[in-house]
Amino acid sequence: MVDPRRKIIHVDMDAFYAAVEQRDQPQLRGKPVVVGGRPDSRGVVATCSYEARRFGIHSAMSCARAYRLCPQAVFVRPRFDVYLKVSQEIRRIFFQYSDLVEPLSLDEAYLDVTCNKKNLQSATWVAQSIRRDIRDQTALTASAGVSYNKFLAKIASDMHKPDGLTVVTPEQAEAFIAELPIRKFHGVGRVTEKKMHRLGIMTGYDLRQHDLDDLIREFGKSGHYFFNIARGIDLRPVTPDRLRKSIGKELTLKEDIADIGQMLTILGGLADKVSASLKQKQTSGLTLTLKVKYADFQLITRSISSATAIHKAEDILLLAEQLLKRTAAGQRAVRLLGVTISQLTNEVSASGSLQLELPLDSSGA
Repeated sequence: MVDPRRKIIHVDMDAFYAAVEQRDQPQLRGKPVVVGGRPDSRGVVATCSYEARRFGIHSAMSCARAYRLCPQAVFVRPRFDVYLKVSQEIRRIFFQYSDLVEPLSLDEAYLDVTCNKKNLQSATWVAQSIRRDIRDQTALTASAGVSYNKFLAKIASDMHKPDGLTVVTPEQAEAFIAELPIRKFHGVGRVTEKKMHRLGIMTGYDLRQHDLDDLIREFGKSGHYFFNIARGIDLRPVTPDRLRKSIGKELTLKEDIADIGQMLTILGGLADKVSASLKQKQTSGLTLTLKVKYADFQLITRSISSATAIHKAEDILLLAEQLLKRTAAGQRAVRLLGVTISQLTNEVSASGSLQLELPLDSSGA
């Protein structure tokens, strides 16, 4: 079930928004840069430079808290139109190597380079060449992971950031997975991690010791997924032509919150990201859905439809705030918030908009 002939690359730009700001404003280089709202606002951190991350700042954190952690940080408002243009430059580079490109966001994508346009025999050579082209043409750095499936390529791309390249060959996969802390497995959130720890599953090696029936009994349908990835099995293809029916973002909180102000801050950040994705894909929608998961894991959704197209961040936040009032949030603590726009006004490829056909296709943040 493992096809060692496949050559998959996951490319992930390093601190993308912040890196663009540091590139365009030389006075910001080497400084802790936070891209998001003002430190005295309800805004959230969209991303931050590696200099800022050393202070414990991370995406989705409130800008007020980021300021408390690092008062000397420079706060910059996002310029999504600029990030989109840079993303399109990067996409053009990808399509010089393969037509099988699956963007996940403005700053990351999968590529299947099994049969690449440059006729390079090694996927490692392809990844090195792509990273070099990105640096030469955009003055930005990217990290990449190379392997025979998406799961391993994505994990590998995170191993040596920033400006790193990690290769996991079929021969290395078993040992690589065995040493991974279970929290590094995509699909393992905080709650699942705690449950796995209770079962004695701390690493990929531990996960592999459990048979399929055990994992299904403990984790339901996800048991199949955990069984396969523990063995390096991921048959998902790189698919550039899926059609989106909705565009949304959600965030699982590190700590449960009951403060409505905090919730609105988080929803504001999600609204910015959804709006940027809609703009990038040159579409809009007629229905907004708010997703709330309470601290006891009860999941509820509330939806509202509009006669006019929804695409602006302020409109998304306004509608989300109305829907939040129709929940028990505040009276009950919340651990997840999400915003989704559906009933899109045109069919949108998961890898780009109808107006941006190959090779200029791009994706939302």
